[in-house]
Amino acid sequence: MTGTDRQSDDRRGLLRRADKVMTVGEVDEFLVGAFCGRTATIGADGYPYIAPNLFVWHDGVVYLHTGRHPGHFAANVKHCDRVSFEVDEPGEVFPYGNIECDTSVAYRSVVMFGRIRQLDGEDDAAGFFTRFMTKYAPADSWGREVGSFPRMAATIVYAITPELITGKIGLLPPLDERWPARNNTLSPGWKSRRK
Repeated sequence: MTGTDRQSDDRRGLLRRADKVMTVGEVDEFLVGAFCGRTATIGADGYPYIAPNLFVWHDGVVYLHTGRHPGHFAANVKHCDRVSFEVDEPGEVFPYGNIECDTSVAYRSVVMFGRIRQLDGEDDAAGFFTRFMTKYAPADSWGREVGSFPRMAATIVYAITPELITGKIGLLPPLDERWPARNNTLSPGWKSRRK
């Protein structure tokens, strides 16, 4: 479900700029190739905790892993299965007006709300690690043994099942729509959209 599909008073995932909403296909494509995501968990003390994770997006689920130790992430997941997962990718920084702060950046970002669970099956973990290595270090990269995960028992594999996903994109405008070719300043005292 995307943020524009919601019919609720819940403000999560509602995007003010409809012109920047990514399609479901764009979100899927972005998540497949994105390098690193950030998972926000909730601790027993009520504080949020955000951790960066390499991840795999497969069949509409985020998969990630941590070491099998009593860390902050594992404690928070045990406390509460509600999480938020975020991925972003900056593009080019560009000027749009003649005032210094009239600067923007092209970007793509996805924010997800969902539930996290630990995967206990060895087959599930092996499937994750196979997809993980295919994404980050394809088998022919270094000529190493493929499909061997001797440290699998020392890791915890998690799956995040999304309840809500929003994607937002800010495109780089063509050169003829950027300053100095066009002045789109919105600063007080300046005429908006002045040529």
